[in-house]
Amino acid sequence: MSSLNIATRALTTNMSALQVIGHNIANVNTEGYSRQTIQLQTAGYQSTGGGYFGKGVEIATVTRAYNEHLTREARLTASAAAADQARLERLEQLESLFPMGEQGLGTALNDMLNSWSDLVAAPSNSTARVVVLSRADTLAARLRDTAGQIDLLRSSTQQQVGEEVNTINRIAQDLATVNRKIIETAGGSHTPNDLYDQRDQLLRDLSQYVQISMVPGEGGTASVFVGGSQPLVLGTQAAKLAVERDPMDTSRINVLFQQGGMSTTLDTASLGSGELVGTLRFLNEDLASIQNQLGRIALATSTIVNEQHRLGVDLTGAQGGDFFTPFAPAAGIASPANSGNAAVSAAVTNPNALVASDYELRVEAAGFSVVRLSDGATTSLATLPAEVDGLTFQIDSGAANTGDRFRIRPYEAAARNLQMAISSPQSLAVASPVLVTPGTANSGSLAVENIYAVDASANLTDPVTITFNADGTYSATGLGPGNPAPDNPGPPASYNFTPGKPIVLNGWSLTLRGSPTAGDTFDVGASPTTAISQNAGNANAMLALRGIATFDGVALSEGYVSLFSDIGTRVQSAEFSAQFTQNIAATAEQARSNVSGVNLDEEAARLLQFQQAYQASAKFLQIAQSTFDSLLQTVGR
Repeated sequence: MSSLNIATRALTTNMSALQVIGHNIANVNTEGYSRQTIQLQTAGYQSTGGGYFGKGVEIATVTRAYNEHLTREARLTASAAAADQARLERLEQLESLFPMGEQGLGTALNDMLNSWSDLVAAPSNSTARVVVLSRADTLAARLRDTAGQIDLLRSSTQQQVGEEVNTINRIAQDLATVNRKIIETAGGSHTPNDLYDQRDQLLRDLSQYVQISMVPGEGGTASVFVGGSQPLVLGTQAAKLAVERDPMDTSRINVLFQQGGMSTTLDTASLGSGELVGTLRFLNEDLASIQNQLGRIALATSTIVNEQHRLGVDLTGAQGGDFFTPFAPAAGIASPANSGNAAVSAAVTNPNALVASDYELRVEAAGFSVVRLSDGATTSLATLPAEVDGLTFQIDSGAANTGDRFRIRPYEAAARNLQMAISSPQSLAVASPVLVTPGTANSGSLAVENIYAVDASANLTDPVTITFNADGTYSATGLGPGNPAPDNPGPPASYNFTPGKPIVLNGWSLTLRGSPTAGDTFDVGASPTTAISQNAGNANAMLALRGIATFDGVALSEGYVSLFSDIGTRVQSAEFSAQFTQNIAATAEQARSNVSGVNLDEEAARLLQFQQAYQASAKFLQIAQSTFDSLLQTVGR
């Protein structure tokens, strides 16, 4: 009878082994599946008068190939790779909004500035005037279109953040359900391998979206923490993440941890990595920075052009007006926690000193502080109004209390709202309000290159005579207040002269080239109305704007270069990071797979091994049955 038992056990055990092998083969392509192995042991022994006889074989358990360290490494590296890839994909979309060549922003900006050159040659030419207006309108339209595309990209990215948070919540709930099933199996002597695989796969899926910390729980359950210490899953209970618009900046998205009716804002840095973090970094950092740089181009360009255009004279003899529609001061957004009722704003007062950043104005016991949010630089102020980075911050109304905060975004709407202020070619202020007349007795080689207004001085059109001295210096009579002191006290008091270097006095700029002779004179005064149609002084001033250091020391005509350079640098850096972390993640996953994955060649060998064992067990059972039948026949006689 014992032979029949041994044969039967061997047959069923080997059949079970074949079943486990078949399960492995069937799940060779199942994501998250860990190879299972049947563990065998002897079925014990029995003592007889003839000695100890074994009872055969039995199944101890079925184990899965698993390494906690390798699994954790694969999970963490995959999370980092997912963050970098998500950010790269969005940055590439952003880069596509800034083409080079004829369709580029730089071409439109330079075409607008260079179009004034035709008016220098022909100030009254109506076609040249129309071209200037057309090129300016093209620049404004291109800035508006680019800003609109950025707004669409922001909207889709915000939607993506919401979808990723919903996915995280769903996975967390699924993990809590699997934890419940694992607890229900507790108390047995065997491990629920497939449930453990489901648990680990859910942990991998979750780490694709956000970096997690896993703590083993009851019976093999997994408790998950995010944002450093927030319990997203505790046993069979799952909390939730949520999103909200930043109350002080609706373009930004904050992630909240919600549990038991309480909400906690999670800092992006505390979330670590994962697709959600990569998307948030793009939305709250990359996109915001590029939008500010685009807005700075629009705001600085329009302000500089407007200031110069207002200094010119149009074909009717009227003072020039705004070329682009001017922007109102940027209103500050008050923090919901403010106790005062102050309204604040920031207006451009120095377009050449603008920094592409948002700002936070803080009310303190000793006064105020302005924080540049792009780099955290803080400027302390005793009173307002005060200028910081080319912006004048002021309180418009109400009273501010200590601790109040205001977010100010001076560039957020600039590119989106840039519009032309004039449409008539006659309204172009091409002429200069001042002209220079060389003395009839001049004997030197000095020639007038250009003259135009650079400042709305009250003494702009006052008669001024420049007389050159024997040492090459010049003296000026008729100057108003506010001019630089003479370089040489004299007598006579004089200024040093460098050919080609502008002479800036009384609010006008005069450029002379050549060599002066003692006694040469140049008279500067109001431009006669009869000369307006042939006066291109302000057109020369507009052309001169191209070289003005405007964007962090970069000329106005090349201001777009820093924007393109920044985008290119961000994309290049993201590409490197994505490739680097992807390689690390692939290596870690391969190491995990080498331990836990199914190898069909190995399974085929084991299949043959246990098939032969099964066949031998069947043969042994047949022999034992035949022997038993013969014994029964013999005894039956």
